[in-house]
Amino acid sequence: MAGAPGGLVRPRNGKIIAGVCAGLARRWGVRPSLVRLLAVLSCLLPGPQFVAYVVLWVVMPKER
Repeated sequence: MAGAPGGLVRPRNGKIIAGVCAGLARRWGVRPSLVRLLAVLSCLLPGPQFVAYVVLWVVMPKER
């Protein structure tokens, strides 16, 4: 993993769209499918979830 141990990065493998959910799952120590499910369910609520995902996509570095 690139950067500091436990850093927030988008993985090269195991990603579906941009790797944001997989990177968050790795950082929190949970399964990526759980984070993906929570992300999809959160889209049912009002708020800037899609914007937050796009911002994380841009801000999170790729794994080297």
